[in-house]
Amino acid sequence: MKKYIKKAAAVIAVAGIALSTAACSSGNKTVASYKGGKITQQEYYDEMKKSQSGKTALANMLINHILEQQYGDKVSKKQVDKQYNNYKKQYGNQFEAVLQQNGMTVSSFKQNLKTNLLSEAALKDIKKISKSQEEKAWKAYQPKVTVQHILVSKKSKAEQITAELKNGKSFKSLVKKYSLDTGTKNNAGKLPAFDSTDTSLDPSFKAAAFKLKTGETTKSPIKSQSGYHIIRMIKHPAKGTFASHKKEIDNQIYQTMSQDQQTMHEVISKVIKKAGVDIKDKDLKDVLAAYVSTPSTKK
Repeated sequence: MKKYIKKAAAVIAVAGIALSTAACSSGNKTVASYKGGKITQQEYYDEMKKSQSGKTALANMLINHILEQQYGDKVSKKQVDKQYNNYKKQYGNQFEAVLQQNGMTVSSFKQNLKTNLLSEAALKDIKKISKSQEEKAWKAYQPKVTVQHILVSKKSKAEQITAELKNGKSFKSLVKKYSLDTGTKNNAGKLPAFDSTDTSLDPSFKAAAFKLKTGETTKSPIKSQSGYHIIRMIKHPAKGTFASHKKEIDNQIYQTMSQDQQTMHEVISKVIKKAGVDIKDKDLKDVLAAYVSTPSTKK
């Protein structure tokens, strides 16, 4: 989640930063007081707009409002809740602690999820996928496979287990006896079905799995960031036709595009220009400059 949170657009609610004349008319309202003095909304506003954090907050607020206005009908509460529940399930009892470590609340994290979904909607509206992109992605595509695995910390232990399998021991019994993957240990080491678009599994694990035919087991240990794996293929279906996997292919292409900074810069720039933003405070005129300017590219 830490990686995700860094990528997600941060929504920073800063009191006092507003574009309406109402903020100016009530600028003498007290924000905080102390013995012999006070800080008014206007003083707070004047100070915040000088800081980079204040400008960043306004930029984020504007972008979120604009995305919501243009693509709000494309993102439902149900979609946000589904992603939120997936993260909550993934981190289990540690979920609240991870949120706190990243300075986030349930509300702000859900807002980040929604912002990402809105950005994806904008990407799909503005950037259209070409036939050549689909052909390239289809060439590398692997359909969903189902595997079971045994995870251990040492290569020698994995080699020992491989030998036991050759001697007739059942995969299920060895999972129960040796596997360190507590999430799959009680289900014979079975993982949820995955295809080549999956980003949660180690690339070396996926590459080894895709080489197996149904019923086959890896002949040597597969190393990943988690340790060493013995993988058995439960079901490896035929690739099928492009038409039957077009949705997954297009989603994979858009996922790759969403991770490209220059592409997303172009998308957000077009969204902002379409909105016709007019910033009234001359000291804040440049808050969106980084988003609408043309990024420099390496030659």
